[in-house]
Amino acid sequence: MNIKEFDYDLPEELIAQVPIQNRDESRLLVVDRKTGEYEDKIFKDIIEYLKPGDCLVRNNTKVIPARLYGNKDTGAKVEFVLLKNIEGDIWEVMCRPGNKLRQGAKVIFGEGLLNAEILDTLEDGTRKVKFTYDGIFNEILDRIGLMPLPPYIHELLQENDRYQTVYARYDGSAAAPTAGLHFTPELLEKIEAKGIDIANVTLHVGIGTFRPVKEENIEDHHMHKEHFYIKQEDADKINKAKQKGGRVICVGTTSCRTLETIADDSGLVKECEGDTEIYIYPGYNFKCMDALITNFHLPQSTLLMLVSAFSTRENILKAYKHAVKEKYRFFSFGDAMFIQ
Repeated sequence: MNIKEFDYDLPEELIAQVPIQNRDESRLLVVDRKTGEYEDKIFKDIIEYLKPGDCLVRNNTKVIPARLYGNKDTGAKVEFVLLKNIEGDIWEVMCRPGNKLRQGAKVIFGEGLLNAEILDTLEDGTRKVKFTYDGIFNEILDRIGLMPLPPYIHELLQENDRYQTVYARYDGSAAAPTAGLHFTPELLEKIEAKGIDIANVTLHVGIGTFRPVKEENIEDHHMHKEHFYIKQEDADKINKAKQKGGRVICVGTTSCRTLETIADDSGLVKECEGDTEIYIYPGYNFKCMDALITNFHLPQSTLLMLVSAFSTRENILKAYKHAVKEKYRFFSFGDAMFIQ
């Protein structure tokens, strides 16, 4: 398939720059993935579509303040985005300007609170970096780091926790699993009280989620690698739903990619940990996921391909056209879809 088949027109003013005041009052477009029919709702209405025996699967990764601004020992300004902890104090880092940061270069952050040395240049232009510091690394990040907001958001984030789900638990992401931003503790309590199990997976989202597909033929694209794990207690909840006729409903494409990576042919999962590079586009046969809560995605993106694979490209682009017409808010801080 050609990348241009996943394009659509989006007025720039529909790209949400700030979070809505009340998380669960964003809009919700409910889409029937087989017929393409849709209806306009408010996100808190999602509970009407969840049934006892279903299992809601969410990604409880936590975004770290991974964007750092510092200076080389020459005085030149440098920006780092932490992508992945390789081991100990060694990280994979995206750097700007990259051409000035060769092996052996040293960078100072927070007036010496954090120091870095470039160890190597990796395949895709990222850097392998060793940090040195006094104290606790995450506490230093909290003091001098900024949330790594996507490049299409130009407004300054007033509260860091608004780019964090209310159930975020394990540090490690360079981007939020944004479909989960719509949930409040109160809404989650109501969902559980209705008889819906809530299971967790952890997939640390990499900055590669924002990288565009550059190949004309989408099958030639290679996905970035992301680390995940799932505990047995959560696997048991998912398997119970599959075995008793309930639905497995993924909150976001990261939860979906995790389950589809680890599920066997009957859709069952087990406790495990690893890396995934799964690439889902039309023609893929879903093994585990039965419904999906997701935000609206960038044109020509792998995420738009994933939701098209779950429904059809025609149904999804029709729903997106409606969302544009009705002035839904798009992308990370935007509105949501429920595809069932």
